[in-house]
Amino acid sequence: MSPSSSSSGGQTAETAFSGVDSRDPVGSPSVTDQTAPLPPEQPKRRRVAYKWIALSNTTLGVLMASTTGNIILISLPAIFRGMNVDPLSPAGANYMLWMLMGFTVVTATLLVTLGRLSDIFGRVRLYNLGFAIFTLASVLLYLTPASGGTGLTIMIIFRLLQGVGAGFLFSNSMAIITDAFKSHERGMAMGLNQIASVGGTLLGLILGGVLSAIDWRLVFLVSVPIGLFGTVWAYLMLKEQTKPVKAQRIDWLGNITFAVGLTALLLAMTTGIMPYGDSTMGWANPIVIGGLILAVVSLVAFVIVELKVSSPMFHLGLFRNRAFAAGNISLFLSSIARGGLQFILVIWLQGIWLPLHGYSFESTPLWSGIYMLPMMGGFFIMGPLCGRLSDRYGARWFATGGMAISVVGFLALNLLPSDFHYSVFFVILAILGIGMGMFAAPNTSAIMNAVPPDQRGASSGMRSTFQNTGTALSMALYFTIMIMGLSRHLPEVLGRALIGAGVPTDVAQQVAGMPPTSALFAAFLGYNPMESLMPASAMSALPQATQQTLTGTTFFPEAIAPAVMSSLHLAFYVSAGLSLVAAVISFFRGGRYVYGERPGPVIGPVKTRGESVWVQQ
Repeated sequence: MSPSSSSSGGQTAETAFSGVDSRDPVGSPSVTDQTAPLPPEQPKRRRVAYKWIALSNTTLGVLMASTTGNIILISLPAIFRGMNVDPLSPAGANYMLWMLMGFTVVTATLLVTLGRLSDIFGRVRLYNLGFAIFTLASVLLYLTPASGGTGLTIMIIFRLLQGVGAGFLFSNSMAIITDAFKSHERGMAMGLNQIASVGGTLLGLILGGVLSAIDWRLVFLVSVPIGLFGTVWAYLMLKEQTKPVKAQRIDWLGNITFAVGLTALLLAMTTGIMPYGDSTMGWANPIVIGGLILAVVSLVAFVIVELKVSSPMFHLGLFRNRAFAAGNISLFLSSIARGGLQFILVIWLQGIWLPLHGYSFESTPLWSGIYMLPMMGGFFIMGPLCGRLSDRYGARWFATGGMAISVVGFLALNLLPSDFHYSVFFVILAILGIGMGMFAAPNTSAIMNAVPPDQRGASSGMRSTFQNTGTALSMALYFTIMIMGLSRHLPEVLGRALIGAGVPTDVAQQVAGMPPTSALFAAFLGYNPMESLMPASAMSALPQATQQTLTGTTFFPEAIAPAVMSSLHLAFYVSAGLSLVAAVISFFRGGRYVYGERPGPVIGPVKTRGESVWVQQ
């Protein structure tokens, strides 16, 4: 038997794909010496408590960023009303997309760079800076003075600044937790932290609905007290647990090529789902084509640069490590599969199910968040539990099982009609939450355990980049699927419904030919667009009963349901397929592996000089 901290030689059981010793994937035997833990300066009782301080503060930061990142989903209708902008207009659609996706685009682009800078200048220092930037941006959003398109443009800029602050928080939280906790405790700690990350996205839906009903500016103000408290708390209590490697130079060329490539990719994907000319989508837009070409060239250049420079932004050799590579690839696929799930479910609930069950269009944003709570419950139960169990048994079976359960959940959603029974929907959401919880914490712990100490900041940033990029791509993918389906089916089904309601054929065909993005955004925002789409003269000429039918809560949902459901089914099948591939890749990650430890199953704690040390066989 040997202590888990042992780093003696020998090829490990988790050998890299290429056969390189996975205990030192970057080939630098002096890595551990460069980042040795700082000498203890506090009594043992306080040193033991520090890990909980680190966990609680980073969890607060992740909760704040995740909640604020998603609170926009529900509060957009109130924000647009407050800024006097029609979200169904062409300009309004552009503003809406950037309010939704700008935050994620900036965060995903900066994560690796910020993580590497944290390895050099100190993770705690830059994490605390992120708290301050995020809080400042939240105050500026609350105080946005203008209205109309100018006001929304200013708000988008401040949202991008929020994304910068969130990048500091996301890129360093996992690294700080990894520094603070022993390897046999990280799964549990990361499970609790992941609850904040995923729970915050669902909490944002509810808070957005409640606060926007009072005053739309409150959705930005709510994070300010948390940000102020967290900034001061982090400054006073968090301490560096490893020595920053300040002697390393900043890889400017690697940073620039990566930032340009990822930004071009995400901007092209975002622009591609917008109308272009007479087309319902913009994939033929020269800007989109040029952006995709620039993205490919820049990212290929990034790989070449990282393989050549002496101090790369990110050591690509880490991907030779099976635990690290499989964890990140499965995370990326699962993020694409699940990143747009809330968006899809919001459309289903707000645009169809809730109005059919008597909810006014104005109240659907709040209730859609409430009705998705079972997903949060499943995650809350399984996240910490599976994270703790993975500390002892490894991540393979929990992460693989979580993705397999997600496959079942997505296939089950395909069996539901547009007007489903909520008890069945409740169970399916709980299943999806359980799958997410089983995967998230064990997979994150396995990724962070697999890297050397001086790479934890950059590795945490890379992990978050895969997750956030996958989420952004998921949004673009589901937008594309929905718009393609609506373009194909909506004119026929909506025109038939309008004629059946008594609308003249020529008027019905005119209304049914509306851009599919208008119908999609109306469903997403909880709007009934019939009042604005129907010509005023044609509407006034109709009998009063017909007018009430068209503007009621059931006509529009029933009219668009066939077109929307055809797209939803395709989206759920795509998610199921991606989850299945992620499960297979996750399975081949191998057993439990911690950088610097001898291979072997964990068998428990042993008393050594009065301290409990976990050992492996």
